[in-house]
Amino acid sequence: MPASDLCHTHSHMLRLKKLGIDTCHETVAFLSRRCPLYRAEEFVALARIEITGGGRRIVATLNIVDDETIMAADELGLSLLAHRHLGLPDGTPVEIAQAAPPPSLDHVRAKIDGAVLSPEAYRAIAQDLVAHRYSKMEIAAFLIASARFTTAPEVLSLTRAMAAVGGKLVWDGDVIVDKHCIGGIPGNRTSMIVVPIVAAHGLKIPKTSSRAITSPAGTADTMEVLARVDVGPDEMREIVAAENGCLVWGGHANLSPADDVLISVERPLALDTPEQMVASILSKKLAAGSTHLVLDLPVGPTAKLRSRESFVRLRKLFEYIADEVDLNVVVVGTDGSQPVGRGIGPWLEARDAMQVLERDPAAPRDLEERALLLAGHVLEFDPALRGGRGIVRARELLESGAAARKMRRLMAAQGPPPETSTLGVLRHDVVASRDGVVTAVDCLRLARVARLAGAPIDKGAGVDFFKKIGDPVEKGEPLYRIHAAFEADFRFASKFASEGDGVTLSGPA
Repeated sequence: MPASDLCHTHSHMLRLKKLGIDTCHETVAFLSRRCPLYRAEEFVALARIEITGGGRRIVATLNIVDDETIMAADELGLSLLAHRHLGLPDGTPVEIAQAAPPPSLDHVRAKIDGAVLSPEAYRAIAQDLVAHRYSKMEIAAFLIASARFTTAPEVLSLTRAMAAVGGKLVWDGDVIVDKHCIGGIPGNRTSMIVVPIVAAHGLKIPKTSSRAITSPAGTADTMEVLARVDVGPDEMREIVAAENGCLVWGGHANLSPADDVLISVERPLALDTPEQMVASILSKKLAAGSTHLVLDLPVGPTAKLRSRESFVRLRKLFEYIADEVDLNVVVVGTDGSQPVGRGIGPWLEARDAMQVLERDPAAPRDLEERALLLAGHVLEFDPALRGGRGIVRARELLESGAAARKMRRLMAAQGPPPETSTLGVLRHDVVASRDGVVTAVDCLRLARVARLAGAPIDKGAGVDFFKKIGDPVEKGEPLYRIHAAFEADFRFASKFASEGDGVTLSGPA
């Protein structure tokens, strides 16, 4: 069809244009105020619209554009996420209309009023979340209402609903193991040690991990220093079939995508309730095909769990939901009083993990012992291993070099990282203001320093932590070193650390 005829056929439609705008987990469309086909005044700014064309349909938040240089009057701009979800090329004719409220929004309103929702209601909410029919304001309303009123049976319904929407991995064998930490402790990168130990033993451990949202590093960010993590489900199956394990980013597998939508709102709002945490973690594990799971729950003054009582409550909730969904779970309480290892940030945490695996004398002992503890619990899932032998077997595999060899095989199977990472060359030592002994460490503050330095966006940014609780310190001695690659990040992190280093010393001030 000639271009002139095409234009005439679609004269009432807008042309798509991909805009290089990252809208952080929200689908956003952009309409020119000069648009000849739709009056911008008919669409309230930030309202939700439905976009249809080419047999595809998405819902997006609408923004109005006045700058004529951004897009033509007859174009509809899409953010990077919206363009990816719609899946149509630039220039495709599309129509827009005011989006109807998501069908499940009545359930959210009922939840706000304190109602107990049915399993069917949670399934409807999960489906609408994955279809991106909710605005961030509506998601926040659901999260806050759930934080106030959700019961244990509702957590079970939400877990099942989120696991059912999206992809699901299926593996050969009756025992598919996994290990997960609830997070909140900088440097706690035990998965990169546990996975090669367990895979070297012979159990299947297909580890799908997340990228950091508000922390200095996720397991996927750290593993990406060493190997490619953007691995699709088919390739993942091939790697696991050959090596018994993998360490990959879970984004390609589309596991419990409703959880990803919720996380995009709850993390910036610092909403991390026990109920949402349990549904989030266990829905991901169910979708990943896990049958046996070890959960690491750190407890400490600045950890997510700050008391024995909160640990017991969360442990019981995990156990209740796991029992109902036929997931064998072992919950392990660990020390959350300070960072684990020395590195905080992808490159530094990858260094620590490889030092442990390669038996480097400089390896952080606390990271090694915690990884062995957790690996031992995972290995106890092996029916052929005598009870109590798990940690002994884990140590054998580490000390013999079998775990290091397995890690190298996993790295080779996943392929090289997309780019080579180096440690940030801008450095600043945060030093002790006086003599004393370290009595406390603020994990949240150190994580913030590392994040301000550029982690995890810049993998070589972060904090190298030198002093642990109980260590003596002399005035002027470095407590930790900030690494950054960009001058602005370096200034932000250094200034924040100067306002409070996050390390408490005993003795007179």
